[in-house]
Amino acid sequence: MLSYPAAIPLSTRSLNHLADLIRAHRTQRRSRWRRLEPGRQALLAPAHLRNGDTLTHLAAGFEIGVTTAWRYVREAIDLLAATADDLTTAMTRIRLLAYTILDGTLIPMDRVADQKPYFSGKHRRHGVNVQVIADPAGRLVWSSMALPGATHDLTAARAHAIIQALISANVMTPERLRPHRRNPRNRPT
Repeated sequence: MLSYPAAIPLSTRSLNHLADLIRAHRTQRRSRWRRLEPGRQALLAPAHLRNGDTLTHLAAGFEIGVTTAWRYVREAIDLLAATADDLTTAMTRIRLLAYTILDGTLIPMDRVADQKPYFSGKHRRHGVNVQVIADPAGRLVWSSMALPGATHDLTAARAHAIIQALISANVMTPERLRPHRRNPRNRPT
């Protein structure tokens, strides 16, 4: 088998945090044996999430089965999601910022059985829409649950009550992110 080197833009602190979550989860579940130790499983998840390495390549590189790789990545995602703040909790930090950046992103995915809701006409691919709130430096503060890729960013922000939360907290967002009202009389000809 041939292997290739890869770099993951991730701090050691973040990797250790995920490994500690995995270790605590295994202790809680009284898991006796796993193919990978917590540190290696913690490395597997960001390699898939940050680098986009396929589960087939990762399974070969970590010498595990594809199903095991999928299960380990899914477990790591679930553990990280359980520690994430909800919007109300995140708003306590967001209120302290001068302004925030609200943006939606399409995360590509494989086709699913019911393809139409997940197809984004704007990006011309299948995916899920995730709304993100970032600080002025662009660092992630909060992200929403995924909605089908055909969902417009403004609709998704309203569905997650992000706009109302930002307005009631009196938090500014850049002007380009605010919805523009159309005036039919001032249309260009």
